[in-house]
Amino acid sequence: MEFNIQPILPEAFITLMACLVLMVDVYVRQGRSICYLLTIIALLGGAYLCWYDLATESITVLNGMFIDDIFSDILKIVICVLALLVFVYSREYSKFRELFQGEYFALGLFAVVGMMVMTSANHFLVLYLGLELLSLCLYTMVAFQRDSVLATEAAMKYFVLGALGSAMLLYGMSIIYGLTGSLDIETVRISVAAQASPDNLALILGLVFILVSLAFKIGAVPFHMWVPDVYHGAPTSSTLFISTAPKLAGFAIIVRLLVGGLEDLHFMWRDMVVILAVLSISIGNLIAIAQTNFKRMLAYSAISHMGFMLLGVLAGTENGYSAALFYSLVYVFMGLGGFGIIVLLSRAGYEADELEDLRGLNKTNPWYALLILLLMFSMAGVPPTIGFFAKLSVIQAIIDVDMTWLAVVAVLFAVVGAFYYLRVVKLVYFDSSPDEVRIIEAPADMRFFLSVNALAMVLLLPLMGPIQELCTQAIASVVNAF
Repeated sequence: MEFNIQPILPEAFITLMACLVLMVDVYVRQGRSICYLLTIIALLGGAYLCWYDLATESITVLNGMFIDDIFSDILKIVICVLALLVFVYSREYSKFRELFQGEYFALGLFAVVGMMVMTSANHFLVLYLGLELLSLCLYTMVAFQRDSVLATEAAMKYFVLGALGSAMLLYGMSIIYGLTGSLDIETVRISVAAQASPDNLALILGLVFILVSLAFKIGAVPFHMWVPDVYHGAPTSSTLFISTAPKLAGFAIIVRLLVGGLEDLHFMWRDMVVILAVLSISIGNLIAIAQTNFKRMLAYSAISHMGFMLLGVLAGTENGYSAALFYSLVYVFMGLGGFGIIVLLSRAGYEADELEDLRGLNKTNPWYALLILLLMFSMAGVPPTIGFFAKLSVIQAIIDVDMTWLAVVAVLFAVVGAFYYLRVVKLVYFDSSPDEVRIIEAPADMRFFLSVNALAMVLLLPLMGPIQELCTQAIASVVNAF
């Protein structure tokens, strides 16, 4: 039997590069700059391998445990690009705080491998292994600033609650395995379809455990308690990483489990997801209003955005799933820009993570003020930014399945959420700066990519149609695989 290694080449390449980074860090003096370059090469190479082998049809390898389709390839490319930009944005920040180390880059690369494995998992065990690889790397990245009490506390909270979420996922999978006799997602789907019934309490119990775990991982209310503390306590470079690519991996695990394996239980999990979505949108937006710390505000904002993403998922249609994917893609780049601004404004011995730090920025740095305006408008869903069309797509998806009341709730809380985003714009443009002179020194590559990141909120509008079509094809490759 011929073994096809092509579908797993990106993961294998990045894993080998992560090991090389560790070796260089140990044996090469002043090798940290080399480690950084190797990390960038690894991520560029991983993205290229995924692009070069962009799947036109679904291919399974490793005895059906690993699947390569257009859905996984697109997410892998975006994950690699996001991770690369995170390291570019945070290079100077990491140097100032002694985080610019080979171990940190290796953790980031291993986390990327975990996310890539999650996107291609076609088996419960592979999915769980990818999730745990990602989680263990993130716990360490949060605690990497060892002399910070906030970072240590955040890491402990993240570890305890993350372990609880993982245990629930494992227990839910074990119940499903007991009922179906298989861990293969395709086989599980066939068996679950035959057993789907509101009276099957064991099946409902397994489904509840899996949904609770997924809610933990994406930070949906009421399982969101780790998000604001971790976002605030972790070094901003780590927060930048956690708030972007892992969100896509979280969406991937939702698609693989709920769409790929448990789609026939949609009549059971839809109402649960409705509760998660409504609570996340409402509580996330309401509590964000009271925040004075920029990172905590963006953390609650992230919770509300995950609620909007869940609106597309609960629709239970290809249009809904593709709208959720489109929303996730738009959000991760908005989040990348938002936390990138904090990294940009921070300097040695100074964290620009309070809203007060943004006062009067337009008077000293008009260009950076414009970037913040574009990002905040897009997060708020103000036209003509791409964030508006992302919100519109998920709201349209739930209207199509006759859940107009839910669309009304989403729109109302989107208006509420616009308040705290516009408050940031008001601080930047209409308040006086506490410092007469504000010097912001940043590498040219960071300024360039962050500018492109923010301008893309408007400049990508002509490409929105092709992007949405690509999302539709990606979701179709998952739905039609069974």
